[in-house]
Amino acid sequence: MSGLHIPIGTPDGSRTEHAENLLAPNPSAMTLDGTNTWVIGGDEVVVVDPGPEDEAHLGRVRDHLGERRVTEILLTHGHFDHSGGARRFAEMVRAPVRALDPRHRLGEEGLADGDVVTVAGLEIHVYGTPGHSFDSLCFWLPQDRAMLTGDTVLGRGTTIIARDGGLADYLRSLDRLRAAAEGLEARALLPGHGPVLPDPIAALDGYIAHRRQRLDQIRAARAQGARTPREIVKIVYADVDRSLWAAAEMSVVAQLDYLDRL
Repeated sequence: MSGLHIPIGTPDGSRTEHAENLLAPNPSAMTLDGTNTWVIGGDEVVVVDPGPEDEAHLGRVRDHLGERRVTEILLTHGHFDHSGGARRFAEMVRAPVRALDPRHRLGEEGLADGDVVTVAGLEIHVYGTPGHSFDSLCFWLPQDRAMLTGDTVLGRGTTIIARDGGLADYLRSLDRLRAAAEGLEARALLPGHGPVLPDPIAALDGYIAHRRQRLDQIRAARAQGARTPREIVKIVYADVDRSLWAAAEMSVVAQLDYLDRL
């Protein structure tokens, strides 16, 4: 990878040699600055996560591409803030949509662990990383030594375990990404929300440690008498803004399920 460009103040315009981010205008407590739409390639491109169904954003991505042809649209997972605009964008650029979940595909080809997508002489290797959602995928770009992580690893803060995910799977996915980052000598994580992470090992070690710490905190909250997810949230997430408690409760449910299965 010849260089990594990280703009100050916003992930919009972040790029590696062959990947560039166009930020969707859907900021929130859950989506951080908004959804990162990644464009990968050269004269031909693959677009990863068109984002929500926002006509202005989808038009901006199309116009930014100019004469470059979109060969495929890839989804890291099916949550609306990543996939909602996929069908409309596919109409705009006349390209198929590939995803693990058949409900989000447009075209005959799906997307699964071990697949390799090629565009403009580049390879994109697909890693199955369930946990945040059942259908989460990450994409390794070897030419840039960069991993697109969707919502499995965010550029800031930590991700939730959604109702269609699971903590046991998520921990295994983090371990897999950690091993891959070391073995492949990754130089950057390109997340679905937030800024680029230029130190993959440190980011993944932090994620793994945080998850273990949360499990210890939940064990302690239970020992104090907390029984329901909301009672645990009030103890473990006391320092977190209350607007995020509903999301925290989803993660607590996943963590309780994980602990009860040990």
